[in-house]
Amino acid sequence: MTAPAALDEFRAHCRAVLAEHAVPFHDRWEAEGIVDRSFWQAVGRAGLLGTGVPVEHGGGGEPGFRRTAVLSEELVRAGVTAPGIVAHNDVVASYLTARTTDEQKRRWLPGACTGELVAAIALTEPTGGSDLAGIRTTAVRDGDCYRLTGAKTFVTNGEHADLAVVAARTSDAPGTRGISLFVVERGTPGLHRGARLPTLGWRASDVGELEFDGARVPAANLLGREGAGAVALMGGLPRERLSIAAVALASAELALARAVEHARERHAFGNPIGALQHNRFTLATADTEVTIARVFVDHCIDALDAGQLTVTDAAKAKWWTTELQVRIADRALQLHGGHGYLDGSPAGREWLNSRVQTIYGGSTEVMKELIGRSLGL
Repeated sequence: MTAPAALDEFRAHCRAVLAEHAVPFHDRWEAEGIVDRSFWQAVGRAGLLGTGVPVEHGGGGEPGFRRTAVLSEELVRAGVTAPGIVAHNDVVASYLTARTTDEQKRRWLPGACTGELVAAIALTEPTGGSDLAGIRTTAVRDGDCYRLTGAKTFVTNGEHADLAVVAARTSDAPGTRGISLFVVERGTPGLHRGARLPTLGWRASDVGELEFDGARVPAANLLGREGAGAVALMGGLPRERLSIAAVALASAELALARAVEHARERHAFGNPIGALQHNRFTLATADTEVTIARVFVDHCIDALDAGQLTVTDAAKAKWWTTELQVRIADRALQLHGGHGYLDGSPAGREWLNSRVQTIYGGSTEVMKELIGRSLGL
């Protein structure tokens, strides 16, 4: 476990790096729908990428989740688009660390840590998302390569991605037993990038589409065993969902703090609007909910670091914190009134950013289904 003093030092470092390399440019990035490529290299040089990757492969050698949570909190605090870093650091880098051969580690991990290689994960298809068994992208063995055919959408880092973890069907086995994972690299013959997708929130997320027209992927880029892709994905989902929960909780805490400040400073009918009982009760409820969520997320972080975080608890953390983020963002916008509804206002931006959190990484409905099944229902 990382010592509190070391975490405080890391937090200050994150804050300084983001203040220099992200905050001054973020409005432009949001307008353009993508962050500058130089940002990835800057945060890589600063040691903010691959914190959990072993030192021998260029990472920080800190497999615990606390540093990841601190980085997420500082991204939120700085108003910087978080999903791209989360997808790269907490999803793809963790797969590449846990599921690759030594040769694959040497090829991909150092670049992912320096920011020279930007990573993405491509699961969702135009015809479906949460149902892995419904994946239609196929991979057919052809000598020393696989031919990938199909399409993926809503790929975070889709345009910048130098490598993408892609799920494809390698057999007709029922359910998810025929799913395999491949690392598809930039420049792969038959790989085409579709249009950048304009999103309501997190506008600099670089969300795009990938198309595979018989894309020739070397057999050496198979991630793990053929047919074991679903098992690998399920093993990584608790961490991915906790990453989303960390962003959601940090966002809810920030929105609440701003709402409380506004309630103290804004006056109506001769008094601060926080003196009105309805507003005071609304904020008291939100503060209680955030406090309880913080306790549970901290519990889940400890469980993950101990190798004991269950799929069920990760699902609980993901759906509860993301729905909480949406509720608090909505309450905060209501409290800010017309000023909050202005384009670019902090309250309005948070309101827009919050909405997708209950959708990606497994929707709230899917999370509740998982929890219900754990109850034997």
